[in-house]
Amino acid sequence: MILAFVIIAVVFDISENIDELLKSRAPWYKIITDYYLNFCFYFGTLLSSFIIFLTIIWFTSKLAQQSEIIAMLSGGISYRRIIRPYFIASGILVAILLLLTHVVVPRANRVKYNFEVEFMRDPLTVAERNVHREIEPGTIAYFFAFHPETNSGDNFSLETWKDGKLKRKIMASNAVYDIEKKIWTINSAVIRNFGEDGKEYVEMRSRMDTTLNMDDQDFGLRAEISGAMTWSELNNFIEEQRLGGSGRVAQFEIEKYNRTAGPFSIFVLTLIGVSIASRKQRGGTGLHLMLAVIIGFVFVFISRMTTVSAMNLGFSASLAVWIPNVLFAFVGLFLYRRAQK
Repeated sequence: MILAFVIIAVVFDISENIDELLKSRAPWYKIITDYYLNFCFYFGTLLSSFIIFLTIIWFTSKLAQQSEIIAMLSGGISYRRIIRPYFIASGILVAILLLLTHVVVPRANRVKYNFEVEFMRDPLTVAERNVHREIEPGTIAYFFAFHPETNSGDNFSLETWKDGKLKRKIMASNAVYDIEKKIWTINSAVIRNFGEDGKEYVEMRSRMDTTLNMDDQDFGLRAEISGAMTWSELNNFIEEQRLGGSGRVAQFEIEKYNRTAGPFSIFVLTLIGVSIASRKQRGGTGLHLMLAVIIGFVFVFISRMTTVSAMNLGFSASLAVWIPNVLFAFVGLFLYRRAQK
């Protein structure tokens, strides 16, 4: 089932990106090995929990409709014994998925991402406004908006603090970064220096070139960069973003915690799937699959609600990721108690 969904996803991706792939003139073997092979790893892992859930529903429903579950219960096998092999298989799948999400998929995403940067799309995206970054202790840079396509930003300011006091502030209409020379050109600058005597000294410059301990990467993040990092790299990256004052820390933390919560959701969905599908009833496998799709959509909806709350309302990222698993665990226990035994 995973293979079937991945093939469908590849077909849709080819139809969507065929023009860009043709314009890029990327070698065909790179398109296959660097892009679509790693795309399969990413997409297969992304949908694995839901597809495993559908598989459990389909398989168990077929057993129930052929009275196999009833025969086992009539033969004296307990319901707990019937469900045990499901959780053994789920444990194996969870272990495999943990290895994939923490090690294999980030490396695959990195190769896929490098291909996209080289042949397909703009490597930088900026979704923030009023961006603050502490580029070094006591030095804070600010842009109202940063434009990665021109390596420039509007309404630039640079503050230098010492012992809790503002010592220097540069304000400018914009600043442009020269990638080759690694120099910032600051235009229409107003420089305010604050002396020890408490007096303020103002200097005006139409243009000034300077080297600063920052580059365009500090203000424009590469697309999907967090998905291409290993666990340790992602932890270090989150800490750097937190120290730099990024407003997207919650988004990166959600990526981090999802790598563990996603695989563990298989245990919860296994309990729900077996409890629903093990009862023989009118409507059969079709009804069970319809219930599975509804539950899957509700699960995704709640996940999106909690993650959006984490990114926009300051809700804990770890709680936001794990809440759907906890809520549906109670649903699973309820269904398990009501299952045919």
